[in-house]
Amino acid sequence: MAMTIHGATPKLLKNLRHLVRPLNSAPPSISAVVSPLNIAEKTHPNATGPPPAAAAADTSILDFDDVKGLFGPVSTANLISSSVILHMAAMGPVVDMGTWVMNSRVMETPVLREAVLGVVKGTIYEHFCAGSDTEEAGRTVRRLWDVGLRAMLDYGLEHTNDNVSCDRNSEEFIRTVESTRSLPPSSVSFVVAKVTAICPIDLLRRVSDLLRWEYKEHSFHLPWKLDTLPIFSDSSPFYHTPNKPGPLTPQEERDLELAHQRLVKISEKCQEHNVPLVIDAEDTSLQPAIDYFTYSAAIMFNKYEHPIVFGTMQLYLKDAKERLLLAKRAADKLGQPMGFKLVRGAYIVSERQVAASLGVESPVHDSIQQTHACYDECASFMLEEVSSGRGSVVLATHNVESGKLAASKARDLGIRKETQKLQFAQLYGMSEALSFGLKNAGFEVSKYLPFGPVEQIIPYLLRRAEENKGLLSASSFDRQLMRKELKRRLRATIF
Repeated sequence: MAMTIHGATPKLLKNLRHLVRPLNSAPPSISAVVSPLNIAEKTHPNATGPPPAAAAADTSILDFDDVKGLFGPVSTANLISSSVILHMAAMGPVVDMGTWVMNSRVMETPVLREAVLGVVKGTIYEHFCAGSDTEEAGRTVRRLWDVGLRAMLDYGLEHTNDNVSCDRNSEEFIRTVESTRSLPPSSVSFVVAKVTAICPIDLLRRVSDLLRWEYKEHSFHLPWKLDTLPIFSDSSPFYHTPNKPGPLTPQEERDLELAHQRLVKISEKCQEHNVPLVIDAEDTSLQPAIDYFTYSAAIMFNKYEHPIVFGTMQLYLKDAKERLLLAKRAADKLGQPMGFKLVRGAYIVSERQVAASLGVESPVHDSIQQTHACYDECASFMLEEVSSGRGSVVLATHNVESGKLAASKARDLGIRKETQKLQFAQLYGMSEALSFGLKNAGFEVSKYLPFGPVEQIIPYLLRRAEENKGLLSASSFDRQLMRKELKRRLRATIF
């Protein structure tokens, strides 16, 4: 019978909220006031009142004034190219036009299709992607390793509907893990996988519905359920499942077992090659099933000090902090290490649209300030867990202020690079200043590397661009520093 650790009582949840000290809890003697840069997001138009006072942090830990030190490893040609691409990507109409073209009948005409793909491949694909296969991605990994950065390899597969596609995708993930053998040791920090690529979407929705109903009705029995950690809190959104779902059919149970076996094989391969696996997050209609897969695999494979399977927490969700605390405490009780990748989230528009269409409260925080606060509080909690030896964390952020706060907190807690339990991460082609700034400050930094054939990866990239318009339009900080470094190089050449 499956062992399930259910959510805690409201009283316990109330107590858990006080377990986290804020990131700016360093002693006053080492603190200085910093104005928030907030490069990763825009203030939501419905946010009311002035932004919260800037958190205290030690500004000296990340040096953005020394542009020569930041961009020293980057060639002038790459600096110019990056500046131009980021400027284009920051223009909303350009992203909208690209999305329209890729989804239009233009792509049905072979000549026009080849022309469009040629333009895209020579611009955004080469800037934001690591290559078309493991060989090209490997070359990108080596280039990053040469300048002191690591890589998170993400073969761009997602959203499948049949077992044949799921089997094929699983083999691609395994090949990605195996490719790390030929790369410099430790150059790959993680392999990334999406459960939506190895389990049919409709089945994930069914499993999510059943898990929600089980949480609401504890007598509801799921005979196929494996051991897991808490998936919900009392504040989680349950509106996706208004009525009692029917049980899985025998075929659905067989398909679920096949999907579980695929994840087990990928996790076994990661364990064999000593490369952790991070499972990406999805929208709230699918996330319960994603967490179920992630936690059941984590219980199977996270047996030693360094976790093999990491989950992802999207901290723009109102229930995220409670779910993180509950899952982590449950893992501690089992004596198992647990790792999490912390992100702000990528489905804000669709989440609010679905909630509005159903006439229910949005699961997303009401303002960007609340999202920032949630991210920083959860980062603080996980850094303290790392410091005490009870956890591992990937702080995936493009927000400079969050990077400063977390770096300062990590330093004050004495978290050293050698612990291998703290990793900062940014998307490949984005937030280069933050990546190099953190690296120069002595932290492990990874770039998230999507790769795959151009026709396969472009729709994936366009979805990411659509979901992250705020992030792209807020790249002005990077572009400003790049221009400053280009001017410095020009002056050095002339004089």
